[in-house]
Amino acid sequence: MKMSDTRPLQRLLSLASGVFRAPTGVARIGVAFLYGLICHLTFAAAVLAMIIAMFFGMSESLGRVPAPWAIIANIFLILQFPLTHSMLLSKRGGGVLAKLAPRTFGPTLATTTYAIIASVQLLALFAFWTPSGIIWWQAEGTAFAIICGLYAASWLLLIWASYDAGVEVQSGALGWMSLAQNIKPVFPDMPIKGLFSVIRQPIYVSFALTTWTVPVWTPDQLGLAIALTAYCLWAPRLKERRFAKRYGAEFGAYKRSVPYAIPRLPRSKT
Repeated sequence: MKMSDTRPLQRLLSLASGVFRAPTGVARIGVAFLYGLICHLTFAAAVLAMIIAMFFGMSESLGRVPAPWAIIANIFLILQFPLTHSMLLSKRGGGVLAKLAPRTFGPTLATTTYAIIASVQLLALFAFWTPSGIIWWQAEGTAFAIICGLYAASWLLLIWASYDAGVEVQSGALGWMSLAQNIKPVFPDMPIKGLFSVIRQPIYVSFALTTWTVPVWTPDQLGLAIALTAYCLWAPRLKERRFAKRYGAEFGAYKRSVPYAIPRLPRSKT
């Protein structure tokens, strides 16, 4: 494995420090900080809601839709995330994102706007799910400790993969911090180090793992895990098409040498 380096952290620190030296422009800076505040607050709320809701197997949430409409409402909550998430990553979706901010700032804020929408979607999914009230199994004792460790490890893998991919992009900071400095967003190069040297889609795989390493199992959790895992296996295909167009032969070589989602076992020496 090619170890992660400090470049993603250096890029983020450089971008953040530049905010304090931003050229004057009250309207531009005001819009930038407003979007940044909304982005990071909704991001934190979404992650917290996801961690808590899945820890209890989706048996604890704010949704109270009466039967039989609860099933329809929950299916809608599941589908709204992958469908909108994938649409906004398309070329047409990029145009939509550019229009969701004041006209002159829209393109620069696109990554921040995308992070806001994704966070709101996840927050809605996990905060407003209507529990079935059925609990199949709940870990106790040693099993509880082991599964909690696996759950924490899955989240740490997700954080690690997001760092390797470019923390400024994944967190939504790139857009608003670039706007505050009145500069064009500079995207990181194609990630190939850290977890990206083991598999090509570590963010999606670790995201899927968080849905399967929970200490409480319910019909709600199983349905959620199956749906989101299917999305995590399918959606990266669209991402790789964009990478193939953007990076050409470089991505082709990377694709041939690094597996998609399952790490290769080391070959024994004879």
